[in-house]
Amino acid sequence: MPEGDTIFRSAKSLDAALAGKTVTAVRTSVTQVRRLVPERLVGQRTREVQARGKHLLHWFEPSDLCLHTHMMMTGSWHLYEPGRSWRKPARHARVVIATQEIEAVLFSAPVIELLSRAQVDRHRSLAALGPDPLEGDATGPVDLEEAERRMAARPETAIGEALLDQRVMAGVGNVYKNEVLFIHAVDPWTPVEEVDEPVRRQLLQTASDLLRANVAHGGPQRITTRRPEDVRRAGRRGSDAVWVYGKGGRPCPRCGSPIDVASLGDQARVTYWCRRCQGPGPR
Repeated sequence: MPEGDTIFRSAKSLDAALAGKTVTAVRTSVTQVRRLVPERLVGQRTREVQARGKHLLHWFEPSDLCLHTHMMMTGSWHLYEPGRSWRKPARHARVVIATQEIEAVLFSAPVIELLSRAQVDRHRSLAALGPDPLEGDATGPVDLEEAERRMAARPETAIGEALLDQRVMAGVGNVYKNEVLFIHAVDPWTPVEEVDEPVRRQLLQTASDLLRANVAHGGPQRITTRRPEDVRRAGRRGSDAVWVYGKGGRPCPRCGSPIDVASLGDQARVTYWCRRCQGPGPR
């Protein structure tokens, strides 16, 4: 599932390509959206495309309608010049928004809704989101106290699951969960109530800092969850720009023990950790 920084970059790309442009055509294979007559968007302009956690909100004017999408594990937005071939089969296209200059194509996303402003304001998933480190321009203050309060309200939840809970802090995904817990040497299966409050705050602060660092450079890809100087010193790129994510069986970068892998929580999210540095794991 794309994480908050990926969705933030997607929103910025879509906004740069579409903001102020007039919609010339709308096509969709989503029955629920077709029933809402999306053709009424033709002749309107994109006012803004914004990210909220892992959600994308595409606002149109003057109607103040919003196309709400969530990529989950399968979805992606692509931008094409009119007439150019698509990189994915047309049968996977769920929504196409065309202007004279560009086509925005949404492939394979499971959550697609056309909403009014009032419906967005009372949307259950959006309203429940915790503080978002990337809200707006990703430079304003983050309400870590509120995120701490929300995490503390889940005392028996494994800390790894709590970090992934979008109601605690929006945008944190599985890569950041694994990396943040390794950085602070916390066993992912430890219940929230057994993690000291200062450590919980450090986990949330580091997650926020990493999300922001990986959009601050303005590039299309995540940079790293390790310090850039460490990666340069190792002379490595790609997966070695992270500490443990995707490194099952490889030596721990701290102690050399093999990195373990197991599933965590009801959603069975793959989890990488070091037994020697972080703890025994599944209880």
